[in-house]
Amino acid sequence: MCGIWALFGSDECLSVQCTSAMKIAHRGPDAFRFENVNGFTNCCFGFHRLAIVDQLYGMQPLRIKKFPFLWLCYNGEIYNHETLKKQFEFDYQTKVDGEILLHLYERFGFQKMASLLDGVFAFVLLDTANRKVCLGRDTYGVRPLFKFLTDDGFLAVCSEAKGLKDLTHAMDTPPEIIPFLPGHFEVFDLKPTGKVQSLQMEQFHCCTKEPAHAIYDTVETLPTGFDEETVKGNIRKLFENAVRKRLMAHRRIGCLLSGGLDSSLVAATLVKLAKEEKLLYPIQTFSIGSEDSPDIIAARKVAAFIGSEHHEVNFTAEEGIQAVEEVIFHLETYDITTIRASVGMYLVSKYIREKSDSVVIFSGEGSDELTQGYIYFHKAMLLFFLQAPTPKAAAEDSIRLMKELYLFDVLRADRTTAAHGLELRVPFLDHRFTAYYLSLPEEMRTPKDGVEKHLLRDSFKGLNLIPDEILWRRKEAFSDGMMSVKKSWYTHLQDHLESMVNDDQMEKAHKTFPHNPPSSKEAYYFRQVFEKHYPGRATWLSHYWMPRWIDATDPSARTLSIYKPDKDQSADI
Repeated sequence: MCGIWALFGSDECLSVQCTSAMKIAHRGPDAFRFENVNGFTNCCFGFHRLAIVDQLYGMQPLRIKKFPFLWLCYNGEIYNHETLKKQFEFDYQTKVDGEILLHLYERFGFQKMASLLDGVFAFVLLDTANRKVCLGRDTYGVRPLFKFLTDDGFLAVCSEAKGLKDLTHAMDTPPEIIPFLPGHFEVFDLKPTGKVQSLQMEQFHCCTKEPAHAIYDTVETLPTGFDEETVKGNIRKLFENAVRKRLMAHRRIGCLLSGGLDSSLVAATLVKLAKEEKLLYPIQTFSIGSEDSPDIIAARKVAAFIGSEHHEVNFTAEEGIQAVEEVIFHLETYDITTIRASVGMYLVSKYIREKSDSVVIFSGEGSDELTQGYIYFHKAMLLFFLQAPTPKAAAEDSIRLMKELYLFDVLRADRTTAAHGLELRVPFLDHRFTAYYLSLPEEMRTPKDGVEKHLLRDSFKGLNLIPDEILWRRKEAFSDGMMSVKKSWYTHLQDHLESMVNDDQMEKAHKTFPHNPPSSKEAYYFRQVFEKHYPGRATWLSHYWMPRWIDATDPSARTLSIYKPDKDQSADI
């Protein structure tokens, strides 16, 4: 995880450039470089480094002697770089996984280069010989990227929008800062005048297909067919490989552990593989919550079962409320459920940075979207016989959620960890795992017997990987599970913010905020804080995250009519 920043065609003064680049210093606390491109006026790069591999030669912008005309700034990990290196017999100059981009581009060009990658990434590649600039971002937007391009040919790129907004202040018509679309690359022409023009933008990955180059170091050809045992075996094999390939690091690895199904599977598999790979340290796991929260109690049980070095972060409502503004600043969003869930993740990430030596952090993001884990998916099955939502509708909504991850859960996970200089890794969003799971018959992927994510749970049944009560534990949103069952975190927030927004403000909310007007005092307060830091940028969020197929006035599952607390939770966990 690093922070990248680049300008092309700008005549901004050096002080403005450096100040803007420093807005994302938290993403790379180990080193910083600001460099102008030799022989190209108005082109420069800024790079904040978190050193994970090749601490000697990993500084960026990356250049190698073989291709002195190529400049690369990238943030991410390319998991199949060794496979590609061997297949195409590339001669590496460094041990940096990102060097593979330079070799692939020089041999195959932008489009094929992007399609061959298995990993998470956001990159800016400058080809001074052909006067081209290329941007690219991974399928699910695990690594962030923002840009703006003015009518007069000024291109600016940054890992976070906050690194670009000051560049637009002096402009008569400020350009729109937009997130670069996941799974796409864009090529720009760098004219002799130094100005930039977009030439093409194409999608090279989508969430339902594997990368074009499906060569994996540790996975043999999978058995075909959709009988249950074959499918469950494939799910286990692909998931384990997704975790294994993400062990690529020269810094200590840890894992967030909420005690739910997803983080427990990640943590348990990580501990298992760490032993097999003979890592020189135990895997650290981290949970956060109030003393009586169901998540804290469940995570404690999982950690004891798998043998991790477990850390608990005590969390009070008062501490969470105090952190809300910082969290919104880092998130660059005012989405309600994203902010609620981010507070705990932000505080546990702060603890990890200050109190441990883990830097690479695994997490369970993406599973709910992929495996239909949200409580509202039960509604699709309850209404199935009334010709309302069907398995097909549920499958389509799963894909919609996957495509929107970069606006919600992936955004939350990246910004809360990056705020404290940590690198996030998310095995559930592995290309091959997601492509296989989404290729399964729609009926296999729906909730069954009143249990969401039934296929995923059933795939790990009987393996003794995690405790059975955790394997079948009901879905509990992170923002709900980290506080007492008696009073959710969102209820504490709403009670506190009741006095922060008055009724007159709520009556005028549609006029004050015509785009995505807030419908509650909590939402109004979040919007006020967002506008304080990012005035006029409300369109960064296209819509609020909300459950479907059911009358919902709040994103919390606990407010839904179909929500039923796990009656055995307090007794079993």
